Amino acid sequence: MRLLTCSFVLTCALCAGVFAQQPDTTKPAEAAKPREKKTRPESSQPAPEPKITEPTTPAPEPKPDAGKESAADKEEHFDMTEAPPVVTHHQMTVAGKTLRYTATAGRLPIKRGDGKIEAEMFFVAYTLDGQEANQRPVTFCFNGGPGSASVWLHMGSVGPKQVVLQPNGFMPAAPYRITDNSNTLLDKSDLVFVDAIATGFSHAANAELQKKYLGVKGDIDAFGEFIRLYITRYDRWPSPLFILGESYGTTRAAGIAGYLADHGISFNGITLLSTAMDFGTLEWSKGNDLPYVLLVPSFTMIAAYHKRLAPDLMQDLAKTRTEVEHWASNDYALALAKGDALSADERQKIIDAYARYTGLDRKLIDNANLRIDVEQFTLNLLLDQKVRVGRLDGRFTGPDPEGVLTSHQYDPTGSAIVPPYTSVFNNYLRTELGYKVDTPYKVFAWEEPAFQKWDWGEAVKGFPNTAPSLRAALAKNPYLKVLVMEGYFDLATPYAAANYSIDHLNFGADGQKRISFATYEAGHMVYVDSASHAKMTKDLGEFMGRCLEK
Repeated sequence: MRLLTCSFVLTCALCAGVFAQQPDTTKPAEAAKPREKKTRPESSQPAPEPKITEPTTPAPEPKPDAGKESAADKEEHFDMTEAPPVVTHHQMTVAGKTLRYTATAGRLPIKRGDGKIEAEMFFVAYTLDGQEANQRPVTFCFNGGPGSASVWLHMGSVGPKQVVLQPNGFMPAAPYRITDNSNTLLDKSDLVFVDAIATGFSHAANAELQKKYLGVKGDIDAFGEFIRLYITRYDRWPSPLFILGESYGTTRAAGIAGYLADHGISFNGITLLSTAMDFGTLEWSKGNDLPYVLLVPSFTMIAAYHKRLAPDLMQDLAKTRTEVEHWASNDYALALAKGDALSADERQKIIDAYARYTGLDRKLIDNANLRIDVEQFTLNLLLDQKVRVGRLDGRFTGPDPEGVLTSHQYDPTGSAIVPPYTSVFNNYLRTELGYKVDTPYKVFAWEEPAFQKWDWGEAVKGFPNTAPSLRAALAKNPYLKVLVMEGYFDLATPYAAANYSIDHLNFGADGQKRISFATYEAGHMVYVDSASHAKMTKDLGEFMGRCLEK
């Protein structure tokens, strides 16, 4: 699917086997005793940087099995022996309040029915010290791709540390820096950042097992088992539970909600950031015109940002946005539905309106048969300046490395954001968190052979869609609430597509009351923009408050 796998993240969206059920009484010390390193306590001076020394026992790195040079032995076979996590202690100040917290970095096993470990999933958990675990919320956070590690939410959004970017999220000059995150969610919830199998330090025992987890269903099952095992080993069954998923992570979040509802685990709240549940709203094709309709409002917002709209449309963008949403879902959608039955006059009216609302050339719209996809828009909006517009965030621009009229989907957003995040996280992981291994941290799984054949499910069922799983979770848990976060400049998961998916849950007006929305003047990763980041934290805090009301 070109929707999210073509992008760098963000990812701006899910095991065929039955996992072993670990006893609920198992505690971390019973599985593998954590190795702890402490930082110095707070003094009257500003909070010091944590001083982490080398762990007493180095965290193990995956090692291929030695053996004969048969075809099977030439495949990678990783050591699945469980190892203790690395535990460190830190402190920071948020809004004048000192937060002392514990960081736990390690891997949890994913087992089959007979107890054999098939995979391990890497995580970093942050827990606030001195709190009652059974009253303290815990939020499971993950990005998507599919094929992306969760470094973006970890180091850009709600974790205790963040990458330093320019205020609008644009790339700073190297070397890149890290700082305390004043917008962390740690003052309200413990946080667990999880990397999907084949990303980060998460991996299956061998290449054949890797295939099992690289697909919609296998991915959901793996994350569902991880959450079950985490709350079991760390005694969090009584805790309020939340999910924060971004991009394909929302595909996963919706699936997990339905999956775990049938396994006795209910969530208090689920946040969908840059939603991708129903791929029928996102994947344009000759038989599916819906994504073309849902893209137009985002085209308008990006064109307005770059001042490519008429002055009258620029005066009141909220009014313009409402106007375009109505036009796209009515006049434009009807015109596409008519196909060749559209008269010449009707066609010209659509072309004129489309050009007015997007800043694109009329000839381009005509030659594209009224259907402009993301690549055509990003290539042509600022073609006179010989720069390309970002896909994940339409505010970003840059020259295409291969030339002005190249056809591949180059995204200036990824080029600006990937280097700072990758550099900073690798250093932070090994120094402040003390997780020292030589194995590379895989930000993306795109080079993984099995990832190239991601299992999207049975084609006869049409486009992948986990929205029914979210609906099932809402139906089974009358207290579950959902927050949908969307950026106006996001072309990977347009905000109108998210709205359409929620509006078509077929859940009724009463059910829709449990779903709220938050919008941002930003792109797929709304938190890279400093103003949107602050608003996001405020929105998350208020949402959690509503979810925890008795």
